[in-house]
Amino acid sequence: MTSSMGQDELELVDRWWRAANYLSVGQIYLRSNPLLREPLNAGHTKSRLLGHWGTTPGLNFIYAHLNRVIRRDSAEMLFVAGPGHGGPAVVANAWLEGTYSEIYGHVGNDGEGLAELFRQFSYPGGIPSHAAPESPGSINEGGELGYSLAHAYGSVLDNPQLVAAVVIGDGEAETGPLAASWHSHNFLDPAADGAVLPILHLNGYKIANPTILARMPEAQLEQLLRGYGHEPYFVTVKDPDNTEQAHRDFAEALESCMTDIRAIQDSRRLPERGVGQAGNEEAVEAPHWPMIVLRSPKGWTGPRKVDGLQVEGTWRSHQVPLSEVRTNGEHLRLLDEWLQSYRPEELFDGDGRLRPDVAEGAPTGDFRMSATPHANGGLLRRALKLPAYLDHAVEVSQAGTERVSPMITLGSWMRDVVALNLETFRLFGPDETASNRLQNVYEVTDKVWQYRIDDVDEHLARSGRVMEVLSEHLCQGWLEGYLLTGRHGVFNCYEAFIHIVDSMFNQHAKWLKVHRKLPWRQPIASLNYLLSSHVWQQDHNGFSHQDPGFIDHAVNKKAEVIRVYLPPDANTLLSVMEHCLASTDYVNIVVSGKQPSPTWLGPADAATHCQRGLGIWEFAGSEVPGEEPDVVLACAGDVPTVETVAAAELLKAGAPGLKIRVVNVVDLMRLQDESEHPHGLPARDYDGIFTTDKPVIFAYHGYPALIHRLAYRRTNQEGLHVRGYKEEGTTTTPFDMAMLNGIDRFQLAIDAIDRVPGLAEKHSMLRQQLQDSRIRAREHTRTHGEDPEEIRNWKLG
Repeated sequence: MTSSMGQDELELVDRWWRAANYLSVGQIYLRSNPLLREPLNAGHTKSRLLGHWGTTPGLNFIYAHLNRVIRRDSAEMLFVAGPGHGGPAVVANAWLEGTYSEIYGHVGNDGEGLAELFRQFSYPGGIPSHAAPESPGSINEGGELGYSLAHAYGSVLDNPQLVAAVVIGDGEAETGPLAASWHSHNFLDPAADGAVLPILHLNGYKIANPTILARMPEAQLEQLLRGYGHEPYFVTVKDPDNTEQAHRDFAEALESCMTDIRAIQDSRRLPERGVGQAGNEEAVEAPHWPMIVLRSPKGWTGPRKVDGLQVEGTWRSHQVPLSEVRTNGEHLRLLDEWLQSYRPEELFDGDGRLRPDVAEGAPTGDFRMSATPHANGGLLRRALKLPAYLDHAVEVSQAGTERVSPMITLGSWMRDVVALNLETFRLFGPDETASNRLQNVYEVTDKVWQYRIDDVDEHLARSGRVMEVLSEHLCQGWLEGYLLTGRHGVFNCYEAFIHIVDSMFNQHAKWLKVHRKLPWRQPIASLNYLLSSHVWQQDHNGFSHQDPGFIDHAVNKKAEVIRVYLPPDANTLLSVMEHCLASTDYVNIVVSGKQPSPTWLGPADAATHCQRGLGIWEFAGSEVPGEEPDVVLACAGDVPTVETVAAAELLKAGAPGLKIRVVNVVDLMRLQDESEHPHGLPARDYDGIFTTDKPVIFAYHGYPALIHRLAYRRTNQEGLHVRGYKEEGTTTTPFDMAMLNGIDRFQLAIDAIDRVPGLAEKHSMLRQQLQDSRIRAREHTRTHGEDPEEIRNWKLG
């Protein structure tokens, strides 16, 4: 297809590109004299030169061409900058479009504003060198190398009019998450979703080495991309000086891609059904979505040679091509020559404002990619319609006698969440939705699948609210893109394998921390992790599936962002999830078992308990009103709760008169001091519950050290004894797992006997009986392959 771009349009695109390049170089180098109205001297430059030039001119080139399409077609586009060091380009284009000055009034659209734009970049008290939450139009942190394509796909789900143009750096393309992301289009419904336009930008080098895809023979690269299911259009800048030809070639490829996208969508969007409604379910081939491969020199339009060494087109242009402008006169001369090559006098007027014949290159209003509400998802977010969880709650006649699967119970509630929010809520998971017992959602929705569907397959369809792929990276990336553009979701996963996205979690938590402090960014729905198949019930798998440490990793982040919930039963799980799905700007981590377990609290009591975050369970203890307890048995997590309540029952029977307080913790952050976390319990309340000097035996779901770390400011540190997971595991029974790690009821009761003054001497026989019971339980598992019946089906009372 031949581009329809005329000469006037070409010159407009080129002027915009030159202006963006000029602003990008200025951000890296200049602290004053932004328009070179006086001879450039060393004092005009920054003392610390930070930032990255190499990928920037390519990003600016692509941005200018996308703007042309947006202006012509009134297209809704989102720009996702994948290269890790593209900050100068993202900020430059936001300033050119006027968005930056609208948001940041101190960075005006004149010469003074331009000086401030340059000065603040990668400067103390200024802005980061990467695309970041501070960057208008961005949903992708520049430090998140490898996640741009997944974010882009998440952004277009249920956004039928949106095209996410994602630039993928060839260094980024070497990462595992990005490699998996090429499969994402197989989960895209052309009838109801938008489109992603991947632009693989091959400039040949990373920081100091060539890149795999840039050195791959083009025929092989084309085969690879076609094998992934894409229709690639190749644009190669053969002569860096012939920018007119480069513009025409790229414009032609972009026209072809937009035509292909419209054709795919039109073929699936039946006129009588309308945009955003499901098309045919008959067997159809998955479409080959278009993409562009742009080969351009790294550091294009920058210095060709510096100190006799080639720079443009090599790894030497990656960061700061001229590193000694304050001390080396030749470097300063080359910088002046470089900046003047963009002919700034043709781009800016005498007041430093963008000339009208450049400014007309920007789209208007919300069509500007730096101003699109899709990049500020809180503007589009609507609260979920949440069904009353009481309709799904378990009625409890007596605590601990009703045994149900918390996750199955939750699945029925989430089925109704899906049914009420068919355009704004999705469930993401790595092939584990049914395994984690959430399969009731399939009563109202299916799993998205665009390839062949066979008769034996279940719950697969061209459209659906469940996204399953065996890549935790993709699940996380899709969900982040979905949330950041204004929708809601849940990521359900096996507990041990959520660690795969540790670094992605890091970046999202950091994004939220900054995002919350920017008044122009509106709150987005929280990122909700629902972790099941947890450490204490892995009889089908074993040691490889036993790791509760994601919680430890998460609580390192800023307190205002992180929430951790360990609901002990089905009703508290329902209450917690209702709260989490209604929340904004948090990362919520919810851990729950999927096997049948006791239900402790009725619906109303469960809601009250979750609102408190922790509380004394009078029904489980034996303390005397008005008197201090002799010992506190505390617990957090469903299995530790069962073992703690059972331990209290053993002690009540074997040591009559012992005053036992049982405390259950749902909200783990309540253990911190209120000065450390917004959910922290005031010292007065903490001391009143846990006492200031009585032994506290704490059975915890995860690694014991975390409880000590959270409670380190508390009064009764010496009296706190924590039991939890200590890396002892195998393929075994649930109770044997508990015994291997010392959180079983017999050990907890022994711990209480050992720590209450005088109890060991008085009840040495009971202690021996408890030890014997552990031995017998262990022998039973070895002989019969299952836990003793009295433990397997234990009920309180």
